[in-house]
Amino acid sequence: MSTDFNYGSCADTTPINVPELFGSKVFSLKVMKERLPKETYKALKKTIELGACLQPELAAVVANAMKDWAIEKGATHYTHWFQPLTGSTAEKHDSFIAPTEDGSVIMEFSGKQLIQGEPDASSFPSGGLRATFEARGYTAWDCTSPAFLKEDAAGNVTLCIPTAFCSYKGEALDKKTPLLRSMNAVSAQALRVLKALGNATSSRVTSTVGSEQEYFLIEKEFYLNRLDLIACGRTLFGAPAPKGQELEDQYFGSIKDRVSAYMRDLDVELWKMGITSKTKHNEVAPAQYEMAPVFATTNIATDHNQLVMETMQKVALRHGMVCLLHEKPYAGVNGSGKHNNWSLSTDDGINLLDPGVTPEDNAQFLVFVCALLKAVNTHADIMRATCGSSGNDHRLGANEAPPAIISVFLGEELTEVLLNVSKGEKTVKKGDTFLKIGVDSLPELPKDNTDRNRTSPFAFTGNKFEFRMVGSSQSIAGPNVALNTIAAESLDEIATRLEKAADVNAEILKILQDTLKDHGRIIFNGNNYSPEWEKEAEKRGLPNVKTTVDALKSFVTPKAIKLFAKYNVLSKEELHSRYDIYTEQYSKQLNIEAQTAIQMVRRLYIPAAIRYMTELGSSISVVGKSATVQKELLDSIGGLLTSANKKLKKLEDETAKSQAIEKVDKQALAYRDKVKVTLNDLRADIDAIETLMPDDLWPVPVYSEMLFEL
Repeated sequence: MSTDFNYGSCADTTPINVPELFGSKVFSLKVMKERLPKETYKALKKTIELGACLQPELAAVVANAMKDWAIEKGATHYTHWFQPLTGSTAEKHDSFIAPTEDGSVIMEFSGKQLIQGEPDASSFPSGGLRATFEARGYTAWDCTSPAFLKEDAAGNVTLCIPTAFCSYKGEALDKKTPLLRSMNAVSAQALRVLKALGNATSSRVTSTVGSEQEYFLIEKEFYLNRLDLIACGRTLFGAPAPKGQELEDQYFGSIKDRVSAYMRDLDVELWKMGITSKTKHNEVAPAQYEMAPVFATTNIATDHNQLVMETMQKVALRHGMVCLLHEKPYAGVNGSGKHNNWSLSTDDGINLLDPGVTPEDNAQFLVFVCALLKAVNTHADIMRATCGSSGNDHRLGANEAPPAIISVFLGEELTEVLLNVSKGEKTVKKGDTFLKIGVDSLPELPKDNTDRNRTSPFAFTGNKFEFRMVGSSQSIAGPNVALNTIAAESLDEIATRLEKAADVNAEILKILQDTLKDHGRIIFNGNNYSPEWEKEAEKRGLPNVKTTVDALKSFVTPKAIKLFAKYNVLSKEELHSRYDIYTEQYSKQLNIEAQTAIQMVRRLYIPAAIRYMTELGSSISVVGKSATVQKELLDSIGGLLTSANKKLKKLEDETAKSQAIEKVDKQALAYRDKVKVTLNDLRADIDAIETLMPDDLWPVPVYSEMLFEL
């Protein structure tokens, strides 16, 4: 199947004034300062920075200013924009109009409407937290994430107010509520550590994130002719193209004009919403790309990443393309991830994962690194669970992404420093002898004291840790809830030790020694893709959880329940609800894939193969004994078609059996072990048939078209 597309010139040569454009659709601090009374602005800024309470009368002033600004920008409606447990965003639009006695309307927006909304909660997944008939849910304004404007293709402008979403009884029904709780937890414990180390100036610690986003682009016409892409986000069938990524010519290659035009428009739309789109480039696979922002406060970064994914898809449609965010749209080439660059920063500008240039900074840095080593080693299973999805199962463990084994890359130099600090020995590096290593005389650590390890799931990269297991379609909220909470627990224990210590420096040294002894197994600076590492990890006792079904169980272990409850991040009931929701989602996704595969094979592939077999049969009857090629093809396709038909019936049977299982955990196991396996077997036959079919009879676009005709 081949089609020529001509969209004309896609280049927009209008100059972009980035400073003027940036944040033009955001009710930012700058806009607030211009529009709010001085005292109201100061109170709101204090709320944003310190979490102080905002009085209702001040909220009314903010609401009025926000409404006026939005209307001036063309808005007619507002919405409480939230992130339910579906993994996407949700919004219910209300207009600003309020009727008057004379039959006209005025534009109105109250403080109460700003602070709290009441969307129907019954149709969102709750994992048993709510009965279907209990519909009441509340959205609460997250004033730490700025309001913004969204404009659709028809020109409708809506004021979007970032909110948390909870039930009538206060349970978290969204991804933002536990994220905000976890940010408070890690801030409180990090401040205790800083205070014990002698830092009396910092009053808040904030987790920050820069979330890189990988994605594919495909012609819209090709997409619309692939039911599997429409329904599942990935190709369930498809023989490999003659050329893939083996020449390594796509990565960082020259960006095609049409894709560059798309990226330009994407940047413009993101910049308008205050999203710091910084980097763009070709990724490893054909038709694969990446966008990376500058880091931001974690809840803002999470909001921004949701907007990035939504905007990528909207802008692609304007260019006659579709943006694919699935972790593995095509078999045989690299899938897409989302590298989550996580760090901790104080309100007075200190990056706590920056090695610094003085011994005092080094001591602080090494203490926080030790906290992360302990956290990751203790709760690797939880980190793995936050990246679980049916899509990510295709990616994790392949030679394109971190394996399912969690380890930490520090780099040889930093690892050596930690070991020597714990022993009180000298460190020699590149011909230089550092001072004798003790807590009071640590060597200067250059910022880029490590190479990058692209195979590591959790790698130190100079002043942050890069968590590389997150799937491209996933919300980054869950992984960061886990990172914040496990870091809070480790920092809590370290703070308690330092607060009780008669000699803080001696206790720091003991903390370093204990960390290397008890948690050093988590450090691995080698090739995570190698078979040898899997064997070595097993010797070290590191978990290797290869599938989502097994990984999700970590949410409801006694260890996890105790952890999240202790820091008021997620209750036992909230954890169990998430386990049920995500396990059920896994089964539903595989059920959709199975039903899609059944439909495609019955309606497309079998009829196409029969048509060709009929042609071959006619040719044989005309040509006679010399039709050896036709006979070989007919036998080959006939054998594959018979095999495929048997597997199709088996897939239908296994899918029906799995659907009938009521318990979510057992149902997920059936979909993983029976349905998924049978679908893969069926694919092998269909893909083999594809290689034998003429181009004009194959009913769907093939890999060579989808990956290279852009």
